[in-house]
Amino acid sequence: MKATIFHNPRCGTSRSTLAMLEAEPGIELTVIDYLKTPPSRDALARLYERAGISPREGLRTKEAAAAALAGAGDAAILDAMAADPILIERPLVETEKGVRLCRPAEKLREIL
Repeated sequence: MKATIFHNPRCGTSRSTLAMLEAEPGIELTVIDYLKTPPSRDALARLYERAGISPREGLRTKEAAAAALAGAGDAAILDAMAADPILIERPLVETEKGVRLCRPAEKLREIL
């Protein structure tokens, strides 16, 4: 099975999810440090649609810049995430079974 993780190596939950993926037999893993190589706005929209969540649910609200998006719609949130990827909550994992925002890391099991 192929899996892609949008990963931030400074995040404990992201590191835990990556470790779970690396321990899973038969996984062809792609690791994307999304702060260095951010997904496009369209890619984010597709990922959130596959995950069954809104862009607002994928917003990292702990970031100061997220406060400016309090009343914003999905399009504005996606634009902001594309411009400043620190606003993307992590880790996002995609397999052929779906996409999950793996918070907590155990949500990964739903798509393995």
